[in-house]
Amino acid sequence: MTGSGLGSAALVTGAALVTGAGQGIGRSVAGALAAEGVRVAAVDRVAGGVRRLAAEHDGVVAYVADVTSADRMEAVVAEAEAELGAIGLLANVAGVLRTGDVAGYRDDDWAETFAVNTTGVFHASRAVARRMIPRRHGVIVTVSSNAAGVPRAGMAAYAASKAAATLFTKCLGLELAPYGIRCNVVAPGSTDTPMQRALWTGDDPGPVIAGDPAAFRTGIPLGRIASPEDVADAVLFLASPRARHITMHDLYVDGGATLRA
Repeated sequence: MTGSGLGSAALVTGAALVTGAGQGIGRSVAGALAAEGVRVAAVDRVAGGVRRLAAEHDGVVAYVADVTSADRMEAVVAEAEAELGAIGLLANVAGVLRTGDVAGYRDDDWAETFAVNTTGVFHASRAVARRMIPRRHGVIVTVSSNAAGVPRAGMAAYAASKAAATLFTKCLGLELAPYGIRCNVVAPGSTDTPMQRALWTGDDPGPVIAGDPAAFRTGIPLGRIASPEDVADAVLFLASPRARHITMHDLYVDGGATLRA
């Protein structure tokens, strides 16, 4: 992202906290916010990525935390507010993908998928919402997946965990609306991240763009794979006052891959 032109004052009131900020979409979201002058708490369970991000951007502070730990997320939110000020935006981006057919799926892969993709969203959202409510202001954006709305072979755990995170965020939006707090979802399709590339047999996104009829998977009508910046742009829009009357919305950023089924 080269800058939304919204200006830091217009974009986020207060600081932003981004989970999964060490790489991929989370890194792009945190970097885009910093480019707009927003103070960012960049959170990841791996230290290297967020520390590099903090070294590259003024106003970014790295925090090492695992979203699966409720106590650690409460502590990180408290630390971030003490250091950066009140959090006006939470971007839930941390996620994992463990593929495999249901019949042979491992219990620990199932547990880890839900612990990060669903429970992690709950931990971060609860910790931030508790502080937003008395201020009667704030925005929460959860980066889910288009797999939350369309069945995917070999991705049952991932799709189910993202579907749960999606509906959780919408329910949270209903609860927080009386306080002027908006909660929305961004649902990317295939995006050029380390997670996505781990699924490829080479470096060519062509098969992903073309789709796979044998796996009942459509291609991408726009003819390109998304960049992390495409998703970051959607997050920043939903965080901005330009989306002030949008809440409990699920914005697909997938080039038409799901045919919005």
